[in-house]
Amino acid sequence: MRTTRRGSAIAIGAIAAMALVGCAQGTPGDPAATDGGDTGDTGALFEVATDVQLEGSPTFDAMTEAGGVTIGVKEDQPNLGYLDPVTGDRTGFDVDISRWIAASLGFDEEQITFQSIPSANRETAIQNGDIDYYVGTYSITDSRKESIDFAGPYFVTGQGLLVAADSDIASIDDMDGQTVCSATGSTPIQNIRENYPNIETTEFDTYSQCVEALLAGTVQGVTTDEAILIGYAAQDPENLQVVGEPFSEENYGVGLPKDDDALRDHINTLFEENPDIWQAIYDANLGSSGVEGTQPEVDRY
Repeated sequence: MRTTRRGSAIAIGAIAAMALVGCAQGTPGDPAATDGGDTGDTGALFEVATDVQLEGSPTFDAMTEAGGVTIGVKEDQPNLGYLDPVTGDRTGFDVDISRWIAASLGFDEEQITFQSIPSANRETAIQNGDIDYYVGTYSITDSRKESIDFAGPYFVTGQGLLVAADSDIASIDDMDGQTVCSATGSTPIQNIRENYPNIETTEFDTYSQCVEALLAGTVQGVTTDEAILIGYAAQDPENLQVVGEPFSEENYGVGLPKDDDALRDHINTLFEENPDIWQAIYDANLGSSGVEGTQPEVDRY
């Protein structure tokens, strides 16, 4: 498998770690999510806060009234956001970041409902109040900021390309006249359309559907963040490989309702004041690579 490791330390750590899918199955916090079964136990990396007051946050007020928090996540991205269909374990760096945020707001594991949201529906789900916040490889962009807000970033990676193991394609530049697949509404598919007009595109709700299309030969490549793609390649190295250089920088943020400044400030402060907890979550999910991960600086825009 050809991969390139460069860029920020966090991107390198994610890429290398994704090759070890299944090695970091534990998760901080208590087990047994309301919809996800036993999540394993690596010890308590953070505590559930008590007597939380967050004045001026309508989202927090809604959580308090409901007696729980609904979090939008991905569930087909190993080591980032993954739901094991056999065991029901919900694991990954993004998922544990979302648990940490919930705990800081006073909600324990039994008060969390995880909801899988396709990429194209994330802004709508946040705007409609279907979820309280979203943590799932959600790139911060100016266009998305028009309808929602972001806390973070809490993670940085770059866009890559997944192809068949026997493919002659060595980089995105070899995709002219070929078809690449990505998730509907995702930043990667928009990047291809805007900057690579000679490449045909097709879309599905999830990246796993794109990988199935690649294996079936109906598309010649899958593009999204390289950290995600290496997870799929690691699961099926005889048939899949990641090629070329990443050709973007993606900053993952926590998607929030527009103008909930109090909640955004709370999460940004949580990230800024607790680098040890961020590092512990990183190590529990991605640390098996042996590559150091670096927490990015938040953007208090």
